[in-house]
Amino acid sequence: NKKAFVELLFWKSPAAIREMTEGYGSLQEGEGADRSRVAPWTPEEEQELRELYWKYKEVEGGDVIAAILPQLPVPGRTRHQVVKQLVRL
Repeated sequence: NKKAFVELLFWKSPAAIREMTEGYGSLQEGEGADRSRVAPWTPEEEQELRELYWKYKEVEGGDVIAAILPQLPVPGRTRHQVVKQLVRL
């Protein structure tokens, strides 16, 4: 690719650099940016999150997110993911 030098002008992730040097499509399944991709929230999970939020939002002196995390049906969601989804909802 004669215009690959243009790609060098922009910041890259290590996975993107590896692809540039080893050839595009060289990353295996589960490597690079795809590995850190978050599973999308299903409508059922969103509804459960809404219900849990309304249940725990009035608790005084308590951390709402800390109360919601153990109650979520799908384990493995981080605090940051829950906060981000609540803001989006």
